[in-house]
Amino acid sequence: MSLIGAGTAPDAAPGTASPALGTAHRAPGTAHSGPGTARRAPSGGDTLAVEAAGLVKSFGSTQAVTGVDLAVARGSIYGLLGPNGAGKTTTVRILATLLAPDGGRARVLGHDVVTDAAAVRRRVALAGQFATVDDDLTGWENLVLLGRLAGLARRAAKARAAGLLTAFGLEKSAARQVNTFSGGMRRRLDLATSIVVRADLFFLDEPTTGLDPASRAQVWEIIRSIAADGATVLLTTQYLDEADELADRIAVIDHGQVIAEGTTGELKASVGSGTLRIRLADPAHRPDAGRMLTRSLDVTVHTEADPAVLTARIPARPSARSASEHVASAITELARADIAVGEFALGQPSLDEVFLTLTGYRTPGSQEAPS
Repeated sequence: MSLIGAGTAPDAAPGTASPALGTAHRAPGTAHSGPGTARRAPSGGDTLAVEAAGLVKSFGSTQAVTGVDLAVARGSIYGLLGPNGAGKTTTVRILATLLAPDGGRARVLGHDVVTDAAAVRRRVALAGQFATVDDDLTGWENLVLLGRLAGLARRAAKARAAGLLTAFGLEKSAARQVNTFSGGMRRRLDLATSIVVRADLFFLDEPTTGLDPASRAQVWEIIRSIAADGATVLLTTQYLDEADELADRIAVIDHGQVIAEGTTGELKASVGSGTLRIRLADPAHRPDAGRMLTRSLDVTVHTEADPAVLTARIPARPSARSASEHVASAITELARADIAVGEFALGQPSLDEVFLTLTGYRTPGSQEAPS
């Protein structure tokens, strides 16, 4: 079933209170495609769901966001990737109108987040890092309650709750109090509450933090379903594999600034043409091998926790010789020096390596080889 296509609130009476953020409904007069109909493609200036320039936010003497620029295309999954404390959540809270920026500007779905905040709230939904459901209610009761608060008629709210419980794999637990749910079940219910009624843009703040691999995979499928229905998804994550798996484009945030942005392929290409990993037959040769590789490849060579392993990022070179030819030549030099190589591989950098290169964070046990 369509996860988001059936949740508009045609039965809301005039003057009904606007729902809280996280149970978003449509703004009066905005067009939405009904269930099973094609979503209207944006045109011209409507192509961006989020536009932000120079966003700044401080809390006392702590600068949480120090000049964030973003451009998020409608209908895409956009990832904000960064370590804890990088400014991801603060950025999302500004865009969702929960915080006013100290500087800069931002427009969400064509509306200014400061001067037209109410219009933004009517068209977005937010699932924060922590579950916002009522522990004393059942999963069914939570969804029906939020549907009614959002303006759905009683029958429509019950139908929507039943559909969401099925779509999220919670129908067998619908009558249980939420305080008996596992972490993965609570997270799925929390996501379900954010789409009780239709939104054009979903902010998902670290949606899989603390979940086991099976629950993470289930949430990933839910996120893909939301995007497949035509909505825009902006998610924050500190999991590199999650960003790699889900996001059409990624902004890497560190110390409150966007330090890189692009598709996963573009980000990987930005740090070099490949990553070399060599396992020596004899770990005792590692110091000599490191020095030789540093000279022949003209790159920084790193040792790893494994005493026989050396790694290096191989940059794209303007010369006619390819990266693989440079590496083959270096391996030949090692052989001439009687340094046996057990195995080696030259591959595209992983997103982990991109992140480490851009932010300067190093993995445990990794250090520069002596030159």
